[in-house]
Amino acid sequence: MASIAPNSSAARQDAAGATQDGSNTSALVIVTVLFFMWGLITSLNDVLIPHLKAIYTLTYVQAMLVQFCFFGAYFIVSLPAGALIRRIGYQKGAVAGLLIAAGGCALFYPASFGGYGLFLFAFFVLASGITILQVAANPYVTVLGAARTASSRLTLTQAFNSLGTTVGPAVGGLLILSAAGAAAGAAADAATVRGPYLGLAGALALLAMLFFAARLPQISGSDDVALPGEGLGSAWAHRHLVLGAIGIFLYVGAEVSIGSFLINFLGESHIAGLSHAEAAHYVSIYWGGAMVGRFIGFAVMRVVSPGKTLAFNSLLAIALVLGAVFGKGNVAMWAILAVGLCNSIMFPTIFSMALNGLGKYTGQGSGILCMAIVGGALVPFAQGALADSVGVQASFMLPAACYVFIFYFGAKYSSMYGAQ
Repeated sequence: MASIAPNSSAARQDAAGATQDGSNTSALVIVTVLFFMWGLITSLNDVLIPHLKAIYTLTYVQAMLVQFCFFGAYFIVSLPAGALIRRIGYQKGAVAGLLIAAGGCALFYPASFGGYGLFLFAFFVLASGITILQVAANPYVTVLGAARTASSRLTLTQAFNSLGTTVGPAVGGLLILSAAGAAAGAAADAATVRGPYLGLAGALALLAMLFFAARLPQISGSDDVALPGEGLGSAWAHRHLVLGAIGIFLYVGAEVSIGSFLINFLGESHIAGLSHAEAAHYVSIYWGGAMVGRFIGFAVMRVVSPGKTLAFNSLLAIALVLGAVFGKGNVAMWAILAVGLCNSIMFPTIFSMALNGLGKYTGQGSGILCMAIVGGALVPFAQGALADSVGVQASFMLPAACYVFIFYFGAKYSSMYGAQ
């Protein structure tokens, strides 16, 4: 297997991390709050997709336009986000992202009067703000300490992202789906999103003010954020970065696809026959598995290489998805829910492995990886087409295929870093 050793700048990060533990810990706590918030917002999509599908009588492909607009923003906005962060820095970039995301949440109020098209626009604006946060926060976490513990540190912060994704469906099921069941008519059902998203808008605006006032450590080189399209032959010349970008594309696509179809899948009569409001609680179990797994992964990857852990988890995910495709009843239901546990360490591990050894091109590499999150737009859309033609259950073969490549990436770079 190929081995990619950390460069000299990584060694300097290790030394710097040893002398800045106090301020770095405070910064890590603050950034972790951002991970929680965008996790909660992202998982609310899994509640809104079946909700909007029922209100506007959409096909699965049409319903997946929610994820297409949401994750499509990552591809479109990552390039200007990189330019913005290079100009104003990571901290102010995060503040800008929070304010834009707050504006997107506020747009859900007029969208509840204006129809599905306005909802899609609101999703795009909201995701644009989150994209800026992603471009700023992920590389910031990787340099808040020793390079050799970057995977475990990013996994820890992602665990709180998963706490947000766990809370989101339960909150959405209670405040949106349950209220929709009691509402009379499509207009009243659409109106149930107003209160929750206005509350989110206020929370994000408050977080932006607090983040602006926070005293975060200045990270060396943080003003040198290269754009994803700049300098071909730089970050793009690193094979593990390119393969990692493909891995991020397929991982996010698979994870989002499974979450997007869970409520409808659990509503199938031969699976669980649950109502949308009941199924929303099980979506929280799916995302909760990722949260638990990330805390476990934080410890495991200090003694087992990230690549080996990634390969093991992806192989188990393939088996579980196939169990959901060919099983029925409780077997199929719990198999697909357990995939969340396997997903746990995938994003932060692929992300940190792909950035390893990029040196001054780390910013450029981060932008490329964030653009690859567009897999969350395209893979669910493709699975929607499959679901319309062959059924929801059989359509899960597509996420299974995504995990095959992730297994390849983990196995190929299984010796990267060594034990952390």
